Amino acid sequence: VLPPGRRVQNSKLGPTPPRLLTEEEYRLQGEVETRRALAELRSFCQSPEFSAWSTVSRIQSPKRFADFVGGASHVTSDEVFVHEREFGLESLFIDEELFWEDDDDDDEEEENVNNSFAG
Repeated sequence: VLPPGRRVQNSKLGPTPPRLLTEEEYRLQGEVETRRALAELRSFCQSPEFSAWSTVSRIQSPKRFADFVGGASHVTSDEVFVHEREFGLESLFIDEELFWEDDDDDDEEEENVNNSFAG
């Protein structure tokens, strides 16, 4: 006997699909998980099991890596700038301009088609 208010899920229906994240929840989860993973990576790189010399000998920028392990950001200000330009609000504005330009071209084509039938 189930307590009042409890329902049994019909096994024929299968599991209920997970709730999809909103865009804001997705962005926030990405930030939280990235910070967690970077902290975990830093911690591992500072542990005795980590072979620092082996790793440093294989990477392009040992100083940058050492700075990261010491707590510096994993991205440079130039990288942040490029990312914002490509994926930030500025890129959305550019995409929107391109979209509207395409619509204007469509209107002109539609006008030309209508004029050719009129005459």
